[in-house]
Amino acid sequence: MLLLFLVACLPAVYQTGSASWYGRELAGRPTASGEPFRPARHTSAHPTLPFGTVVRVSRPDTGAWVRVVINDRGPYAKGRIIDLARGAARRLDMLEAGVVAVELRVVGCKRRYKKCP
Repeated sequence: MLLLFLVACLPAVYQTGSASWYGRELAGRPTASGEPFRPARHTSAHPTLPFGTVVRVSRPDTGAWVRVVINDRGPYAKGRIIDLARGAARRLDMLEAGVVAVELRVVGCKRRYKKCP
């Protein structure tokens, strides 16, 4: 029952758009959430979702997907809906392309973040 309640409290977010990635050049620098950026992790930047939100990011063209935790703000390039850490981008096989079409779906929340529902 508790699981049903938690899922019902999550924002029903579904987005489509473009994703890009960022990597080693920012390693160790603080993200907007305050934690250091680790390029190999499955983390991401989103303009509005609360820190700690778990999002499933999928590529409609290949079927590849990855779960990431929002811990930063961005992207700042027009038309992009999410920036992925290099580790997550590798899972989506988008390192060479740089920018790909994606679908986002909120699937959970990491409790250690204060803004989780």
